[in-house]
Amino acid sequence: MSDTALVLLLGGSAVFVGAIVQGSVGFGLGLVAAPVLTLLDPDLMPGAIQVVNATLPLFTLAVEWRRVDWRGLGFAVLGRVPGSVLGAFIIVYVSIYTRGLLVAVMVLVAVALTARALSMPRNGVTITSAGFVSGVTGTATGIGGPPIALVYQTAKGPQIRATLAMFFFLSAVQSLAILAIVGELPGRALSAGATLLVPMVLGFLVSGPLRRYLDGGKVRTAVLVVAAVSAVGLIAQNVITQVLPR
Repeated sequence: MSDTALVLLLGGSAVFVGAIVQGSVGFGLGLVAAPVLTLLDPDLMPGAIQVVNATLPLFTLAVEWRRVDWRGLGFAVLGRVPGSVLGAFIIVYVSIYTRGLLVAVMVLVAVALTARALSMPRNGVTITSAGFVSGVTGTATGIGGPPIALVYQTAKGPQIRATLAMFFFLSAVQSLAILAIVGELPGRALSAGATLLVPMVLGFLVSGPLRRYLDGGKVRTAVLVVAAVSAVGLIAQNVITQVLPR
């Protein structure tokens, strides 16, 4: 089977599952799909996943746009801009495997600290800081959800999904622009991202029943579980890529 076919089959399956997770929890597409796509074809990352990241939030916003926390979004974007610039430098000077490992460790530390406390304060300082970290990790690896999601974990499900959706849309567009400026957005990545939109849409449609279940008071637990599992997956992906010959 050709590399292109593998990306479409395995990568598409990962995007499908990731879209189900993000459609229900508010984030998770990049966490599920980015490690798989990186393993299949590192040259496609992070451009391919950013194409999908820029599209999926539009479906969430079409349903829940009224629940966006606009004040919090402003702080998040304020931090995201300089974070994206730092993320662009990391892309140029740090290997993709090292980037993934650093993100995984950061996420696990954040989850551990958050799980020990009942909640993380949600104010201008914490949201701006989360936006900065999200800018770094999102631009460098395509995974920018955990920092913002952890800050909003105690909010109601619709507000989490709507606010994160608007943030992810703006963030992905910004990251695509920065990747193009630094010469890290090949045409192959754009075309691969476009082909992955079909499984993304199907995954979002399937997420409806799960979304209603989690809104019954289980969103915080789901956020922590998704973040932790995805971080472990990132570490496993980096180990595999170092062991298996390419």
